[in-house]
Amino acid sequence: MLFLLNDVVINLSGMALSPQMAGRRFRALPFNVVSQLGQELYSEEPLLHFDRPERARRLATLIKAKAPAINAALFVAPRYGCTPDEVTLRYANVDFEVMARLSSRQDQGLMDTVWTDRQVWRRLAA
Repeated sequence: MLFLLNDVVINLSGMALSPQMAGRRFRALPFNVVSQLGQELYSEEPLLHFDRPERARRLATLIKAKAPAINAALFVAPRYGCTPDEVTLRYANVDFEVMARLSSRQDQGLMDTVWTDRQVWRRLAA
């Protein structure tokens, strides 16, 4: 099970706390609280997916557990130490073929922010 967090593909298979288990364990936790948690994490660590990959995996697992249709999340902090409200976020359901291509490029060391943005987030002008 692949999940795109910003510009890093995370494989959630084999996690000690699978998205299904997390869904049962954190059933009472509303999805907006999971989103706020992500904003808090990224306000403290804008490169969380690189600097703290295990935390990033747990965040991805929680997102997937609470919203199984989502397989991609983008958290953008304008700077280190910003307030959580300043962190913008987007969720997406990325097609399996696109996700497989992203994973393959990452495995080959060819993944970069611009390419990922063009394939998924489309924030940059053409």
